[in-house]
Amino acid sequence: MMTTNYLIIGSGVAGLTFAIKMADRFPDQKITILTKATADESNTKYAQGGIAIVTNKTEDSYQKHIQDTLICGDGLCNADVVKMVVTEGPKRLKELISWGAKFDKNAKGNFDLGKEGGHSQNRVVHHKDQTGFEIERAILEQVYQKKNISVLDHHFALDLITKNNRCHGAYALDQKTKKIITFQSNHTVLASGGIGHLYGHTTNPTIATGDGIAMASRANAIIKDMEFIQFHPTALYDKSSGSAFLISEAVRGFGAYLRTKNGHRFMLDYDPREELASRDIVSQSIDLELKKSTEQCVYLDCTHLDMKAFMKHFPMIYKRCKSLGIDIAKDWIPVVPAQHYLCGGIVVDKNGRTSIENLFACGECSRTGLHGANRLASNSLLEALVYSDKIYNYLANNAFEKKDLNFTVAAWVTVENTEINSAYIAQMKSELQLLMRQNAGIVRNNNNLLQAKEQLLQWKEELKEKIKNHQVETGLYELQNMISIGYLIVLHSIERTDNRGGFMKV
Repeated sequence: MMTTNYLIIGSGVAGLTFAIKMADRFPDQKITILTKATADESNTKYAQGGIAIVTNKTEDSYQKHIQDTLICGDGLCNADVVKMVVTEGPKRLKELISWGAKFDKNAKGNFDLGKEGGHSQNRVVHHKDQTGFEIERAILEQVYQKKNISVLDHHFALDLITKNNRCHGAYALDQKTKKIITFQSNHTVLASGGIGHLYGHTTNPTIATGDGIAMASRANAIIKDMEFIQFHPTALYDKSSGSAFLISEAVRGFGAYLRTKNGHRFMLDYDPREELASRDIVSQSIDLELKKSTEQCVYLDCTHLDMKAFMKHFPMIYKRCKSLGIDIAKDWIPVVPAQHYLCGGIVVDKNGRTSIENLFACGECSRTGLHGANRLASNSLLEALVYSDKIYNYLANNAFEKKDLNFTVAAWVTVENTEINSAYIAQMKSELQLLMRQNAGIVRNNNNLLQAKEQLLQWKEELKEKIKNHQVETGLYELQNMISIGYLIVLHSIERTDNRGGFMKV
């Protein structure tokens, strides 16, 4: 048994910035961060584009950013939440800079602002094409300086501990010792990221298996809008399954064209914003083009761009393409949509509170109302920063009743069982990913969804038995979580009757 004042599950920008603030405000209180890989492995690390923040008020304004977000969300955003998140952006950026994060400046010393799909103005603050990596670096340095923060890497959260709709912590597997530890906490924050690995072909790292949402769902927290899966239009085409390399939307903001194999610039046929239409429209347009042509990918043409400037802005993308024999100055980049972001998740209020007492959520696992049916590019890091701050302020400035805080938490009952066959997990995961891509992808239909629902229910029951009869193991529990998430996506897709944003059913 380990006790802590604040238990944080996840080590992306949302969880880490909350930890830093709590540690500074309450140096005598204990903050524990659980992360199932290394501390720097999170969706944050792979965010190339940047953070959408209004910094140039001469050409831009809060109202323009709010309007762009509302348009992109296709009528399902919470307007009050949008206003709150957008207007708090500059304060949160200032904090990141004070913690040592560096962002690109132009010759005049102002932020070198990028433009991405759905934005009416240049407002994306970035660090070349590795913004997330830079933010993660800076905030982890801060975290490691705080004596009252413990970062436990290779600790996989198995389940939340709840009683009478109140959260008391979580059980976690120490992947090195294979022991299950009970973490009892006054307040628990889920900052566990996204679900990308459920689709296999994704821009997310392999750790993104929806664990936080699945745990919250098992604890009966309210989960909403799981049908709104955002597919990034331009992942580098690769015949193999697994994490895909992202070709940032900022490349299209820089002036790249989307073309079919025969050179047709097809986005002109679909939207007046052309390549800079919002992600849902670009992904759906590519999907339609691929179905018409039966080709495996479309192409991103950068050959007309200033290559010196391109290499300065996108060194990582240039290097990756070159390593694959793609000379961006002469060759088109083969691209295909890949699962990128979940717009739904655990329902939270403006203070990040879930429907379970003492349980909070922020970042991609949460459903705040900011994104509606489709996320505006580069609004996700902004949302994570704002909501981690909201949770911090709520907990720092409110007195809490002490009832049940001394509640005795039962230890996890371990049974001596056999190990699961790793080949079984790999096979089941592969079948699940194929099912999700085929039956719950960019464009869905009820027949496919109903078939998927039946299959997922069967797998759910099968996994219950496997968990009962085998040793606790990360891969087995991840698989259970992925099946639970798949079921929620399919169920919410069946229930939705109108096409909005990233959701299209025919």
